[in-house]
Amino acid sequence: MSEPVDEKEESLFEAPPMGEQERMCEAILFACTEPVTIAEMNARMPHACDAAEAMAHLRKRYDGRGVKVVKVGDAWAIRTAPDLGFLMQKETVETRKLSRAAIETLSIIAYHQPVTRAEIEEIRGVSVSRGTVDQLLEMEWIRFGRRRMTPGRPVTFVVTSEFLDHFGLESARDLPGLKELRAAGLLENRPPPSAMPLKPEQDDEDESLEGQSELFED
Repeated sequence: MSEPVDEKEESLFEAPPMGEQERMCEAILFACTEPVTIAEMNARMPHACDAAEAMAHLRKRYDGRGVKVVKVGDAWAIRTAPDLGFLMQKETVETRKLSRAAIETLSIIAYHQPVTRAEIEEIRGVSVSRGTVDQLLEMEWIRFGRRRMTPGRPVTFVVTSEFLDHFGLESARDLPGLKELRAAGLLENRPPPSAMPLKPEQDDEDESLEGQSELFED
């Protein structure tokens, strides 16, 4: 008796043509300001739709166009083609400039995640101020990760999907390597901090760290 029921359900919930499903996914991505996951698309689309297959077709359809369908972590978004980014430069407004301490801290988190505050300080060779971490958290470029199963159970930090989206990365594995960074002049050819004598210096934006409470408290 189950077979007639299944046939009836299939006839009632027949999926729209794949071309129509592509249009639905395209409309969702175009209207949403944040990247959208496959599960979220399926939840919006009619029953029996396959957003994953539709996105595979849609991504190919946008190859070579002025905008691209890109994957950001586990989600999808429509973004300007990288080679046409110069057209948007006049419309981009820089609201704040990251300090050297913030850039170094962000880089360490991106390349070493998940990483604790103590590990960041060990790599940099100087203390990390609370203001530096707070700024990156407010920008939503980093977030708290899981606590380490070590004495004190310190919190770890990881980069967010907003960070990946801002820099046009699908995942942290797409970050440039040391050779690319040196070739672009973004990395000095000097020994790593662990191989250099520690200096009693502080972050540029810190006036004093004396009496400062710990960033994380249980």
